[in-house]
Amino acid sequence: MNQCLYVIRRFILVLFAVGLMSSMANGQLQQPGFKTELGTAVERIQQYHSTEPVPSKRTLHIVYWTPKDREPIQDYRQRLSRVFFDIRAFYRKEMIRLGLGDKTIPLATEPDGLLHIHLVQGREPYANYNGQSGSKVRDECLPVLEAAGIDAAKETIVIFCNMSNWDPIAKKMSQNSPYYAGGGKRNGTAWQVDSALLDSKLLVEKEPILEDGQYGRISVGKYNSIFVGGVCHELGHALGLPHNMERSDERNAFGTSLMGSGNRTYGDDRRKEGRGSFLTLADGLRLASHPLFQSSEKGIDLPASSKITDVDIDLAKNSKGFQFTGRVEADPPAYAVIGYIDSDGGGDYDAQTVTAIPDRNNQFVLPCSGFKNGKEAELRIVVCQVNGVSINDRALSIPFTVNEKGIVDLSSYMAITKLSKMIDAIKRKDAQAAMAELSRIESDLGKNHQNLLLVNVARSLAASIDFQPGPAPNEARGWSCWLSDSKAKTAKVGWLRPTINRLPNDSVLLTVNGQLFARGLYAHAPSTYTYDLGGKWKLLSGFAGNADGHRGGVVFSIIGDGKELWRSKKASEPKPLNFELNVTNVQELTFQVDDSGDGTGADWGVWTDLKLDRN
Repeated sequence: MNQCLYVIRRFILVLFAVGLMSSMANGQLQQPGFKTELGTAVERIQQYHSTEPVPSKRTLHIVYWTPKDREPIQDYRQRLSRVFFDIRAFYRKEMIRLGLGDKTIPLATEPDGLLHIHLVQGREPYANYNGQSGSKVRDECLPVLEAAGIDAAKETIVIFCNMSNWDPIAKKMSQNSPYYAGGGKRNGTAWQVDSALLDSKLLVEKEPILEDGQYGRISVGKYNSIFVGGVCHELGHALGLPHNMERSDERNAFGTSLMGSGNRTYGDDRRKEGRGSFLTLADGLRLASHPLFQSSEKGIDLPASSKITDVDIDLAKNSKGFQFTGRVEADPPAYAVIGYIDSDGGGDYDAQTVTAIPDRNNQFVLPCSGFKNGKEAELRIVVCQVNGVSINDRALSIPFTVNEKGIVDLSSYMAITKLSKMIDAIKRKDAQAAMAELSRIESDLGKNHQNLLLVNVARSLAASIDFQPGPAPNEARGWSCWLSDSKAKTAKVGWLRPTINRLPNDSVLLTVNGQLFARGLYAHAPSTYTYDLGGKWKLLSGFAGNADGHRGGVVFSIIGDGKELWRSKKASEPKPLNFELNVTNVQELTFQVDDSGDGTGADWGVWTDLKLDRN
């Protein structure tokens, strides 16, 4: 009987998914033929993994970590099992609804039907840990995982931290736990907090009311919407999903995007307090080829190999949107292209998505519209390959602005395209080709301000191939000095290598929120650049920010002779920060970039237009 009910339920779900896909695509009203295109994407993935298959028995690994002076919270296996069985069902339901097949996270269970959970006792008492202790906690978990034959560098791990405090008399809850995640197709880690109230069966309950230290007076059901939803959301990050929000048409149909604010609305529908949370098609497409969802490890260690060519941008007639077209080259093949449209402000939580399935000639079209008026914005392109690679093509982060009337301005990006041949020469480290392209640019471009900037960028790029610094600032002559062109006393970065007047990857150009700079320092956190000024300069000016395509949280600081002269707030927004400082009598000047506490994975800080003046 149970098997019969299961078949009926699955049949209803399939009918629902088919019916839905006949009317919806990308969360929008579906264009004719999109269902077939989506089927093509699924077929490409299946064909790749069924040819010379490499089946995988990988599962999600769950760890329960508790400080030295705390015992695990009662019934944690039962509660966390219910939580993850609920989350597993959520992912399965959403993948079916999207038309991407019966796929979800595989979980390891014990003979009693509950989750297999690795128990880890911390080395120190509770008081020695806090919300920034993620790396410390993970390091303490590694020996237990290794003893179980698990290499955390090649697996997806969820660590529940016993770092909550529940007062059942006063009905007060607080937590002081690491709570973030990151990862991709090969590995990932999500840190969560456990509590006596964390239990998906309580999602339906409107009482009792409790006082949460972060969210105030909420029902126990809403508490679980936030924290079970938080587990589901952070797991998405561990699987490689970025933030993105729902569009209005998706909100009306499905609720709140899980990878937007959906970590706070998960299960609201069960209490009839909202529509709950859902996966956007962009998220579903990225998960469709993930090794855990695909139960296949074929090509798992292959690097990203996608390239987008034949790019064209066509503004709409009313200039309130544009169409991005291109052709994708990839091996293994690409099955989807995703655009993240992200306006200034709100981090990347408010990034909306648009998707396309490449045709038989690998061409695709991304229609982009619905922008926020009066905002700077960016279109980030992600190519999904059948082996699970979903990575930004950093060279295709398209900056643009939208005025108060909704008119789109792409002039900054269109200007940058004029440097494409120079960029290719830089990637090849072809000094001869770079100099030839520089001569062409200097000859072809006029003398207006925008073109002069392009000429200066071209000159800096051409010189970056065999970069030779000029004199240190204490030896420099003249009334002004560009620091990036000067000899540094020390230079250290947290990833790759110190690089002058460009980025050390295929993005090449120094752009911050679409603003192009001719000079600057690549300064991935943690980084320091130190210069000998010899007390010979009076003013320092410049900008600091995150390189386009990277939204890590960083803090910039400038130190003169051991004294902090300037310090930024956490810089995770794209807009460049401007500074002008008095450096009279300063002997040694240091530019420092530090992680703000959320991990260094996207901390591509840059210092730009650093200029010293004598008066």
